[in-house]
Amino acid sequence: MMNQTAIFIDAGFLLSLGGHRAAGTTLRSAFTIHYESLVRGIVQTVKKNTGLNNLRVYWYDASKDGLFTEQHKRIGFIPGVKVRLGRISYNGEQKGVDLRLALDLVGVARNGSASVAYLVSGDDDLAEAVEEAQDLGMKVILLGVRRDESRLGVASVAEHLALTADAIETIPDQLLDSSFTKVIEWDNEHAVQAASIASAPEEHAVQPSKPAAPTPAVMAQKIKAASKATTSDVEAEVVYSSGGEHSGFHGKAAYEQRELSVAEEIGGKVARSWLASTTQQEVVELMADRPQLPPEIDRTLLKDCAQVVGEWKTDQQQIRRVLRTAFWDCLDKYS
Repeated sequence: MMNQTAIFIDAGFLLSLGGHRAAGTTLRSAFTIHYESLVRGIVQTVKKNTGLNNLRVYWYDASKDGLFTEQHKRIGFIPGVKVRLGRISYNGEQKGVDLRLALDLVGVARNGSASVAYLVSGDDDLAEAVEEAQDLGMKVILLGVRRDESRLGVASVAEHLALTADAIETIPDQLLDSSFTKVIEWDNEHAVQAASIASAPEEHAVQPSKPAAPTPAVMAQKIKAASKATTSDVEAEVVYSSGGEHSGFHGKAAYEQRELSVAEEIGGKVARSWLASTTQQEVVELMADRPQLPPEIDRTLLKDCAQVVGEWKTDQQQIRRVLRTAFWDCLDKYS
């Protein structure tokens, strides 16, 4: 077996965590990524930790019909990077990404092309592929994003996958901070820019029966005020106390109310992030489809909530209802 490394990156996993760290949301339009710097930094981190040269970086993502986008081409042209694409299904879910990663991981191990694999993913479905690669003589190390409050020390990694891996290491915070940049801030300057994007012909094209969207300037003023009030409003509604004169929820009720309060706050935050990067016409179209949400927005709500309360809690229907209701309620404030 060749004494070198191979790096396997689940792009959806990495970009969600890096984007959430930079912008507080996994919504792709809320942040930008310097891909060359990110990939180069990960390779250098692995080289520093092992002292070995790297065979290749495998980059796994999904696209419509599994076709390369301009972004994927840009990543694929980075020296030493191989882009592997799955498909995006009708409802916006990734298909085939984990399978491609698993097959490549086991294939590299079987061919003896690398002795150490670095895996940037947290998906429990990869545990069997990790074990197969290990049986073939390869060491598999998880490379994650640091989260001190997590028992594993990293964010969004399934415990079963963590137990299967040979070790867990982290991507340097400085690398993430330099590679991910928040691009959306609601201020007067952005309102002017948004107003120029939301052209008059688009407004006139709207059917009279559909609700009219607010102007960007009005949205900016309301969002700015609501952004300051959201967290305090949520905290003021629920008081947690074990006794005394303070009233509030206790035991299981308090636990559930805390999760619901977090979901409500996140739903509003995602709505404001989306509004900050959209046009009037897009707002009108979204409101016309109510209560259905586009898959990208719905996934963002669930991912952002999972970052705070955990995957299994976000799977609860009550949490999901609160997330979606809070999103729509936030939009209603600006209509």
